[in-house]
Amino acid sequence: MILTGVSMLVVALDQLTKFFVLKFLPLNQSVPVWPDYCYLTFIQNPGTAFGLMSNMDSMVRVPFFVTVTIAAACIVYSYQRVIPEENLMSRVALGLVWGGALGNFVDRIFYGKVIDFIDLCYADYHWYVFNVADICVTVGLTYLLYGFLTKRHPKRAL
Repeated sequence: MILTGVSMLVVALDQLTKFFVLKFLPLNQSVPVWPDYCYLTFIQNPGTAFGLMSNMDSMVRVPFFVTVTIAAACIVYSYQRVIPEENLMSRVALGLVWGGALGNFVDRIFYGKVIDFIDLCYADYHWYVFNVADICVTVGLTYLLYGFLTKRHPKRAL
């Protein structure tokens, strides 16, 4: 139940922010939020994280993303079965990961590309532009990895 609720909340928040970007921010334009550090910059990313696979033909790219999303669904489902009910934070983290993956998958289905708009920079260095879904995946995976490495996630038997 936690996984579903968190995932739905992430998808809703992600799609809502992208709706406003699509409605009010022209493609490839920037609006300063905190000058010299943070901008809203609307780009469309046809590839994966950091723009990888952007130049790949869509006839290969689309089936690849569908396959990866199905595989991720199987992994999330399997992993959530071994997380004890009382391990709320791990369930929330898994919901963040799944919600973020679904948020970007929705973009790929409807637009053929992922809508990115958060642009962090310092001086002349710009990080890759990202979105709410990317933040959720990163935070969720970081927590799960930390728990795995420190063995703080007790598991129940299948």
